[in-house]
Amino acid sequence: MATGREYSHMTGRDRASPYSESPVLFAHRWLAAVLLLSACAPEPRTGATALIDDHGDTVQVAAAPAQRIVSLNPATTEALFAMGAGARVVGRTHWDLYPEAARAVPDLGAGMQPNVEAVLGARPDLVVLYASAGNRDAATKLRAAGVRVIALRTDHVADLRRMLGILGRAVGDTLAAIAVADSVEATLAAVRAMPRYATPPRLFWRLWDGPIMTVGRGSFLHELVEIAGGTTLFADRPEPSPTIALEEIVRRDPDFIVTGPVSLAAWRMEARWQTIPAARAGRFLVVDTALVGRPGVRMGEAARHLRALLDSAASAAPRR
Repeated sequence: MATGREYSHMTGRDRASPYSESPVLFAHRWLAAVLLLSACAPEPRTGATALIDDHGDTVQVAAAPAQRIVSLNPATTEALFAMGAGARVVGRTHWDLYPEAARAVPDLGAGMQPNVEAVLGARPDLVVLYASAGNRDAATKLRAAGVRVIALRTDHVADLRRMLGILGRAVGDTLAAIAVADSVEATLAAVRAMPRYATPPRLFWRLWDGPIMTVGRGSFLHELVEIAGGTTLFADRPEPSPTIALEEIVRRDPDFIVTGPVSLAAWRMEARWQTIPAARAGRFLVVDTALVGRPGVRMGEAARHLRALLDSAASAAPRR
């Protein structure tokens, strides 16, 4: 997919020790950590040391937290840095470029169907994969080599807390995982609480060009647009990225077109897109694709970014 290249929020900040907090706040976080651990466990048996990842596989959680982590999912790489575990990341993909400190981590190639030999060369005690069918073979080979593997994905905003909870268990810091999740959700809530538009602007967001694919109701991008006060043009489609016809876009007549800076020139120059009134009129919302394209710990910032673009567009060129 054309998007899905970006993700994360709250990088590399120094966290105070939880013991420096007030007794009431620390007790609250301790209780939250207990509840989070219970939610991640596959069954409520005493002494359970396993969790279920997003491949549906049972993963044993070692007594000692992971110290050498290869993260082959940009969203999880950002999450690890946000939780203060970035120094333990010893491998990443081509696309893991945020926060800035992640660029210093060795690039092990692709995150989809990764080079297993290169991953093993980093001597990890934990590998975090994107939970896709194409990565199952890599997961099997890595486990056969004696490496713990956790496959994770965040398709919806609500998935983020679960992902963070699993990573928190793996690195031995569930309190940090809760703090990051709380921060992201607080930012989303602040954007959601902003005044609503009288009529939600309808946005067409193209994800792919051949065939044309767009954002449907099943995507976290649709959720972010709604949090920002708009709606997607194909919100009636339940898929994350339905395939649609150009004629249908023209018929539905979006208020604005969402695009990245690289794609903007094509929107303006290619004759076929000029059949869409919003394109002819130059009604574009040019997003920071490095911020909005990943369902990770920067989703709060992404929603705020979308809201700012909508406010600016509405004031500069009131909708019809």
